[in-house]
Amino acid sequence: MSTATTPTVPSAKLVQTRRFTLKQRILLWLITWAGTLAIRLIAPTLKFAVSFEEGGPAGLETRPMVLSFWHNCVFPAIYIWRDLGIRVMSSDSFDGEYTGRIIRKFGFVKIRGSSSRGAVRAFLGMRRDLEKGWTVAFTIDGPKGPRYVAKPGPVLLAKATAAPMVAFHIAVENAWILRTWDGCMIPKPFSRALMRVSRQTIVLADADEKQMEGFHADLQAALDRVREFAEMHVCEVGSGAFPKFRRKVVPFNPRNEAE
Repeated sequence: MSTATTPTVPSAKLVQTRRFTLKQRILLWLITWAGTLAIRLIAPTLKFAVSFEEGGPAGLETRPMVLSFWHNCVFPAIYIWRDLGIRVMSSDSFDGEYTGRIIRKFGFVKIRGSSSRGAVRAFLGMRRDLEKGWTVAFTIDGPKGPRYVAKPGPVLLAKATAAPMVAFHIAVENAWILRTWDGCMIPKPFSRALMRVSRQTIVLADADEKQMEGFHADLQAALDRVREFAEMHVCEVGSGAFPKFRRKVVPFNPRNEAE
């Protein structure tokens, strides 16, 4: 009888944690705690309204979709899209790690990767989840910019899966603007916030290179268009044209996902 034992393989979570120094692990805990607390305290006080372009999705629960939005409105986006099981690409960097930890607390599912590292792995993971009927989301100018310039990832994913591309932007009436590359917005309590959602765009499965460039340009135009609209009309939230938005939220439990 052999007395050899099978070596224990560390979990992916443990291996990931070991990548960071003790100081970084402490900072990860503090930033995750502070970020989560800030969203839970501030976001419920915001006066949200949601506006859809003609041809947009029927609602936030519509799926599957390939969502795209600018990195600077991630704070209000986490709250308004919470508990829908949306898949989000997030890098293995320090910034990506604390972002991933925060979004998971609001019912998002992190897919590891970024436009610069692990892109193929993330693309395959997102494609698999779209084919299962889930929605995926891109902070489209992340992780490091350039600001307000759309990357091609959503176009490639929409072509591979036939899921529609949808862009959105959330404008906030009063916010603290951080001195970061994206000008990240932290809404001030009780501010008005308007989310504008674009029409759906289907990318042809047999699109050639020139057509793909056209779809990429369409995505950029949609992102610019919804940002301009939201910023122009955010002061009208609460009016007849932009009534306050309410959504019945059911906490997302990944254990209940359908295969």
